[in-house]
Amino acid sequence: MQQRIDAYFADKETQLVEAVSRLVRIDSTIGEAKPGKPFGEGPAAALEEMLKLSAELGLPGANLEGYVGVIDLNQQETALHILGHLDVVDAGEGWTVTSAFEPKLVDGLLYGRGTDDDKGPMVAALLAMKAVKDLGVPLKKNVRMILGTDEETGFRDINWYYARHPYAPYTISPDADFPIINIEKGHYQPTFTAAWARETALPRVISLTGGPRLNMVPPKAQALVAGLTPAEIQAACDALALEPEITFTLTQREDGVHILCSGVGAHGSTPEEGHNAQTALVALLAALPLADCPSTRAIRALRDLFPHGDFTGQALGVAQRDDLSGHLSLAFTRITLDDTGLEGRFDSRTPLCANDENTRRVAETALAKAGFKVTGEIDPPHHVPAEDPFIQVLAKCYEMYSGRKSHCVAIGGGTYVHGIPGGVAFGASMPGFVSNLHGPDERVNVKDLLTAAKIYAQVILELCS
Repeated sequence: MQQRIDAYFADKETQLVEAVSRLVRIDSTIGEAKPGKPFGEGPAAALEEMLKLSAELGLPGANLEGYVGVIDLNQQETALHILGHLDVVDAGEGWTVTSAFEPKLVDGLLYGRGTDDDKGPMVAALLAMKAVKDLGVPLKKNVRMILGTDEETGFRDINWYYARHPYAPYTISPDADFPIINIEKGHYQPTFTAAWARETALPRVISLTGGPRLNMVPPKAQALVAGLTPAEIQAACDALALEPEITFTLTQREDGVHILCSGVGAHGSTPEEGHNAQTALVALLAALPLADCPSTRAIRALRDLFPHGDFTGQALGVAQRDDLSGHLSLAFTRITLDDTGLEGRFDSRTPLCANDENTRRVAETALAKAGFKVTGEIDPPHHVPAEDPFIQVLAKCYEMYSGRKSHCVAIGGGTYVHGIPGGVAFGASMPGFVSNLHGPDERVNVKDLLTAAKIYAQVILELCS
């Protein structure tokens, strides 16, 4: 069968690129809810295009009230769910090869927002279903592809679906990397607040705004400072001597000095891969000769609790690790401050060993000591033991077509299978490939994506024939 699958995909590269490009051209970031379009025009348009594509391939699907689409291979009892999403994060800045929604193929890499996360992998899985159908292998079970539209902003789509439909015996999500993601860390993403009487003291920070997304290391942050000159603030910038990826732009305005801090964004689960503009700006503001007022004390407390360059929660007191899932990661990603208070959030990915006692209560105590009120619970990690027979099937299929040895991996990111019994993230990027997920110049290796399609076809045959 491997030879037949290899032969089937020998001439499918152009088809794959064209299909992925059709989806990438649609800006499917979340938008305003409308009837039949609960997550806005963009995700709805991408869902309709994917269903149109599947119908052209002889695999008609259905739109379930705009929350998800479903595509079935046959009418048998379902054995396998393939979960992926068509919504994307915003374009962001810094694209160099092409713009975010204009796909471009360069040296075997297809660039564009969603090529890797998650439109490209979902097309690969769709072509795998098409391959199984065209090869005519008799199946005893069905595989259902579930096309989500709200993965980037809350999983409301998949929660809606599984509140109305049963889980499948087996579930994969092609929304990560190969080989097999059998552990997804937990999430601790609390909200903390402080309030004070309207301030008038000078010098002070009038406003502070951080990152746009909870799960993204902020590439930009900005503040307005009254009562200091640009020269005084520049002196503090120079004294900080942060890494060259962090820059400060000062602009004198009528109501104060505007400070724009630029860094490098990254996924919230891998904060060490970015340069956090928000923590850098907090570090600068805390170093300024500001008046002793509530906002100044709050900023300096945040500098101490979330120091620039602390990716493991050491200062907050929650740093920890275990052998299976690795270390806790932490990214301070959201803040809004004005004359009467502030609200902030951080994104931490917690290992199997983390719990309320050693994580949540420790963080709450540290924040409360600094004057903040805290709300938020830990979302537990997801773990499928490496010895599970389903894992062994996936390992076999991966090794057949990749020529690499399979093993299990723990990640800080969360996919649709988080919390789904027995579900694992499985592909579609090969180990070592840098896709720039959520960043500029997001891309996918087309040959690797074809290999992923072959792997998924074999998985369907192993589980459904």
